[in-house]
Amino acid sequence: MALLNGLKLVAAKRSSQNTPTMQRRHKMLKQLEEQINLAQAIAAGSTYAPTKQKKVLNAETGERVTLNVPKRIKQWWWEQNGKCNISVRYGAKIIELSKGKNAIECASAELLSTLALLRDAVIEGELDAQLEQASQAVRPNAK
Repeated sequence: MALLNGLKLVAAKRSSQNTPTMQRRHKMLKQLEEQINLAQAIAAGSTYAPTKQKKVLNAETGERVTLNVPKRIKQWWWEQNGKCNISVRYGAKIIELSKGKNAIECASAELLSTLALLRDAVIEGELDAQLEQASQAVRPNAK
């Protein structure tokens, strides 16, 4: 007990519930991290293939088996007229970043820095309104 006397002890309770806004930001940040990793791999000339776990039925034994399979990641950017266009997605929906504008144009060399800037904007909460709108658009389709 002598060792614990030197520490500051408090009665604390961890908040286990995130707000819906924080959940949407976290989902977007995970997607942006995947896009950044994909862009880094393409720039380095390698492949980026994260895996996910999938449960399948083994035909021989009839048991459920968990397999690690490659996760499909859809690239958010494309080349057009020597420039890179990035469309930001929330789930399957493309987010409208400004009135009537749904893509970011940048030089091909600036792709990674633009994706990092997008990540910082999500952390700061600058896309919360657009994420809320995209979430509302996705919600009626979910059952």
